[in-house]
Formats: sequence, structure tokens, C-alpha cells
Amino acid sequence: MQEQKQIRNPKLWVPSLYLAQGLPFFAVAIVANQMLKSMGVPNDELNHWTGLIGFAWVLKPLWSPFLELASSKKLVVVFFQIFGGLCLGGVALALHAPFWFAACLIMLGLVGISAATHDIACDGLYITSLDEKGQAKYAGWTGTFFNAAKFFTTGALLLLAGHFEQTIGVVPGWTISFCILGALMVGLGLYNGWALPLAKNTVSKDTNVAAIGRTLWEVIVEFFKKPGIWVSIAFIILFRAGEAQVQSIGPLFLREARNLGGLGLSTAEVGGVYGTAGTVAFLLGSIAGGYFTSWLGLKRAILWLIFAVNLPNVAFYLLSLFQPTELTVIGAALSVEMFGYGFGFVGLILYMMQVVAPGKYQTAHYAFATGIMQLGFVLFKLFSGDIQIALGYQHFFIWVMLSAIPVAVLSQVIPMTARAQPQEERTAAPAEQST
Repeated sequence: MQEQKQIRNPKLWVPSLYLAQGLPFFAVAIVANQMLKSMGVPNDELNHWTGLIGFAWVLKPLWSPFLELASSKKLVVVFFQIFGGLCLGGVALALHAPFWFAACLIMLGLVGISAATHDIACDGLYITSLDEKGQAKYAGWTGTFFNAAKFFTTGALLLLAGHFEQTIGVVPGWTISFCILGALMVGLGLYNGWALPLAKNTVSKDTNVAAIGRTLWEVIVEFFKKPGIWVSIAFIILFRAGEAQVQSIGPLFLREARNLGGLGLSTAEVGGVYGTAGTVAFLLGSIAGGYFTSWLGLKRAILWLIFAVNLPNVAFYLLSLFQPTELTVIGAALSVEMFGYGFGFVGLILYMMQVVAPGKYQTAHYAFATGIMQLGFVLFKLFSGDIQIALGYQHFFIWVMLSAIPVAVLSQVIPMTARAQPQEERTAAPAEQST
């Protein structure tokens, strides 16, 4: 592995690795909704199904330990990049089937499972292939190229799909778009087959499925034995209550006809406003949120971060109230939305790192926390379409603003530092008595 590290400069593989991590995620989380909206699928139905696909990211910690049985992380990464690309191409083919909706969901489900599994091996390869100095040096690259995938999928790809919708039709347009996405993923897989370091898994003779299963069970038991864990789980899930709903319905609201309460934008116009100013605002918000929290500390900053992550709810309510037609006004509102989302989401990441994860199995428990974070998104996404149809867009955005109140209250009454484990408290007791 050391020899390959010297031959392959991280600049040759870190960008392609994290670009490939982001593409299928945003294809499922955002692009699929836009495609199904163009195909005439109602908001409630499309959010039910794409929300269920999101459970792949919720459950991935349960099978992540078993990937250690593979000979190398590189093998897992390359396989799932190519397989994921083929499944994205399969979405394009599924659009032409008589049972196209079910076929698309099956292929998108395979994309989700493939991408979630790839995430595990991708981060593991990065960690094992670089020393601490290298990890810190290229940490910014990982976020940059993951978000470059968002820029491509929600910007360039939607612009292209919108152009094809207008010129050759909805089905042919999305067929070409998903073929491009699939070909790009396969190409990245082939390139990374050459560029990535080997990152062999160190498997002892005692490592087998049964042994890994026992360790996994111990990790799960220890996670749920953490002091205050159920309150932490409630906080993580409620943190996403408003954000998950507005992230699911907001882009569909932009597409909805004006007489139905939406803004009547085309697919290309949504790609234009989200993929340009929106992405830049998100990146700036994420950076600013990190510095802000570092300055104040998590306990003092958390309420402001919760307000910020729910700023998009206010922006969308105002858009639904005034229904502006100027793209510059809409783009400005969405920039505020994405800045607030990026700024505030830092709070949840740091809460999981600093409050939930510390302990014997810190890395594994952080992975469990991220699974719960995704669970929060999926749960609220699943029913967002039903609520929107029942309330209409204006009242729906009022509802999501109110959804932020429980987590804001909870943030002021729960600890914002890791609580001592019971065994730590027991060992500390004699020392306290002796003093």
C-alpha cells in the first residue's frame, strides 16, 4: 500500500472518489424527484417512494462491518461505482417499460443500496490510505468534490434535462440525462480502478461473519446504553423536521403550476437557480457556520444554528405568498435558503461528533448517529407530500416553520457535551470520596 501511495498522488484520486460518492446520492435525493414530477407523479406518491429508498443510508451501519471481509476497500469502491453507474443507466431503460414507474423505483433502489455501501468503503479507503496530516490536508477536497456532484446534478444535469424536455420530449430527455449520469459513474469507476491506492483490509484468521456479527451486536448494545441516548435520538430526528420537509417539497413547489400555488418554473430554470447561486450559497453557509460555532461553542450557538437551518422555511413561505415571476428574485430567495441550510446544518454534525459519538466505539457510534440523522430526513420526507396536499403550499410552509419549535425548545434543556459513561462514573466515585 505504501508503494501505491507514493505512485498515486492523492490529488489524482481524492476528487474522483468523492465526486463518485456525491453523484448517486443527489441522483436519488433530488434528480429522481424532478424526473418523476416531469412524468406527472403526484407529490405525495413520489415522496413516499423516494423516501423509502433513503432507508439504504439509514441502515448502512448494519452491514458496514461485513465489508472488512473483502480483500481491499478499493475493490469494493470500484465495484459499486461501476454497478451504481449501470443501475443509473437502468433507470433510463426503465422509463420505456410498460410498468415504467415500478421499474424506475427498483433501479433507483439498487442505486441507493449501491451508493450507501460505496459510502462506507469510500470513507474507509480515505482514512486508511492517508496519515493524519494527509487526512487534514485533503479534508476540504472531499467536501468540495462531493458538492461538485451536487452542482452537476442539480445544476448542469437539470438544465440539460430541461432543454431535452422542451426539444425532444420528457421521456427521451430524461433517458439521455440518466444515460449521461450512468456513463459518468462507470467512467469514474474505471478511472478509480487505476488511480486509487489498494487499501487492503487487514483480516485476522479469527475474522469471519460470526465474529463480525458479535462485534456489531456489542456496538449496538453499547450505543443504546449511552446516558441520555434516547433524548439525543429525539433531538437528531427533530432537528430535521422542518428541513427535511422543505427540502422534499421546495423544489417541487418551484415546478408546480402557478394556479396550483407554485411558481411554474421549468426543469431548466430550477437547475439554473439551484445549481449556480444556490450551491455557492450552501458552501459559503457551511464554512461560515463552522467558524460561527467555533467562536461561540456548540452550547451557545445551537439555537442560532437551528434558526438558520429553518430559514429556508421562511424563504419558501414568502415565495408562496407573493409568487414572484422574476428569476433574480427567486434565485435570491433560494440563495438565502441554501445559505441558511448550510450554516445551520453544522450544528447537527457537531452534536453527533461531540455529544453522541464519544466513547469506546467512537467511529462506529458516529456512523450510527448519521444513520439516525438520515432516518429523521426519511421519516419527515415520507409524509411531506401528504401534508402539502392536505394544506396547500402556503399553509404547508407555515407548518414547517412551526415544526422547528420542538427542537429549538429541546436544545435549551439538554446537555451539549458528552455525558460520562456509567463505568466512568463508578471509577470516579472512590477518588471523589477520598478527597
